[in-house]
Amino acid sequence: QSQVVESGGGLVQPGGSLRLSCAASGFTLDHYVIGWFRQAPGKEREGIACISSSGENTDYADSVKGRFTVSRDNAKNTVYLQMNSLRPEDTAVYYCNARKYLDIYWGQGTQVTVSS
Repeated sequence: QSQVVESGGGLVQPGGSLRLSCAASGFTLDHYVIGWFRQAPGKEREGIACISSSGENTDYADSVKGRFTVSRDNAKNTVYLQMNSLRPEDTAVYYCNARKYLDIYWGQGTQVTVSS
């Protein structure tokens, strides 16, 4: 079964850091564009970061620019989201999305809670 699975979420204090992982199984991520999304309670899901299949190009939402970094290790079939200087408003369920033409995979999400 082909799928992507997020991990690395948890509870962190404001100003802290977390690294999320998005691991693929059943297929290789090499030619997939990967997006990170998040959804806070009562809000719509929003795209916050993406990385090209080669890893050469990245893009970020203004809300996370300068604090979050997306990277990928195709040898490990995994994409990462390094989150620094976390804020309470970053609290959400974080999802990764792998996309290649009409092939789209969504993970089940991982909860990130930023609170003191």
